[in-house]
Amino acid sequence: MKRLAKTALLASGLALAAAFAAPAFAQDAINLPNLSYRTGPFAATGIPLMNGQRDYIAMLNARDGGVNGVTINYEECETGYNTEKGVECYEKTKAGAAVTQPWSTGITLQVLPKSNVDKIAVLAPGYGFSPMADGKTFKWAFNPPSSYWDGASMILQNISQGNLDSLKGKKIALLHLDHPYGKEPIPLLEALAAKHGFTFLPIPVGLKEMQNQSAQWLQIRREKPDFVLMWGWGAMNAGAITEAVKTKYPMNQFIGIWWSSLDGDLKLVGDAGKGYRAVSWSVPNSASKAMQDIKKHVVDAGKSMINQAEGEFDWVFYQRGVLISMMSVEAIKAAQAKFNVKVPNAEQVRWGLENLDINEAKLAELGMEGMIVPFKTSCADHTGHGGAWMLEWDGKQFVKASDLIKPDRAAIEPLEIEKAKEYATANAPWPLNDECK
Repeated sequence: MKRLAKTALLASGLALAAAFAAPAFAQDAINLPNLSYRTGPFAATGIPLMNGQRDYIAMLNARDGGVNGVTINYEECETGYNTEKGVECYEKTKAGAAVTQPWSTGITLQVLPKSNVDKIAVLAPGYGFSPMADGKTFKWAFNPPSSYWDGASMILQNISQGNLDSLKGKKIALLHLDHPYGKEPIPLLEALAAKHGFTFLPIPVGLKEMQNQSAQWLQIRREKPDFVLMWGWGAMNAGAITEAVKTKYPMNQFIGIWWSSLDGDLKLVGDAGKGYRAVSWSVPNSASKAMQDIKKHVVDAGKSMINQAEGEFDWVFYQRGVLISMMSVEAIKAAQAKFNVKVPNAEQVRWGLENLDINEAKLAELGMEGMIVPFKTSCADHTGHGGAWMLEWDGKQFVKASDLIKPDRAAIEPLEIEKAKEYATANAPWPLNDECK
């Protein structure tokens, strides 16, 4: 933990320097700003994600000279996961940006209206506002490869063995951060509870309660839910896992969303955490060609900020960060090919994000076989809904513990359309994507 703290302090110094300096973007390079958080109560989860994103870009610059010979500028602006600071960072970094990554559902919701005016695509892989999947309404927003509502659907399918009616009479608790991110699955879970007859019990965790959840776990002991789902982040995850072990809640009945699968959190409890699961659209594979190229060109070359002593290179979050940068890069490549340009502008990169086809052949070409669910975006579908796997903690690491699970799109899509329309009406006049037929 002391090593992690030292890494966080070093990282935060670099990130803060980037945050308060005027962006020095090169004219002949592709600029990828990232609204990062290496400080504060969410740093433990933010650091490996940002390190993975940073190192994939560094590897491409070192190995290939960038993307098709064009250097990529990866710039971080420190938000501390604070919405107000996030909006400030967006304003500071938007000039010359090919795409923006808000890295918080709260920040994403604030940036969404700005994207229509600034014409910069918002890339929120696996997070953000679930109805952003509706490309007809949200022209500039993307949340591949699976949304939060997809995640909730897949968790329920897994615990019900594919038959949600079998959950009738059961009680399912949602332990969630009391923040836009943590509230995301609630509309879908409420609808599915009404349809399939299970009791849904939301249990919020305030920002000041993340490290002391005794009240929440007292409620869990009293209510005795059949399953506890966790939409946690940062210090909340470690606090919840520690409390679950302390109260002897059955770990095989405790399931998190993909942002609740940080190796460092489970290492705190070790074998006592065996059986804890998290749905995940990514699976780490340190032996893959892409990861070995990162090791060779970045880590072994002393250019990475990862904590090697903690084994961060092998972590789910670090490698998920790598995959997230891959999405940006593949959108840039698509834009370069489509528009025959070396440095595509933000509108052209938006087209690239709308035409991603990350299939098995593409993953083999990139040296990332099996590391991410295959998915494909389109004008109307800005998520791809590729599905996910279950990861399970075996006492030392997360291992793949299921076949590919697909979300119940028939149950989700009507709610997406309804909530997207509500958002557009509440934020009228809201421009729709007339290109989608």
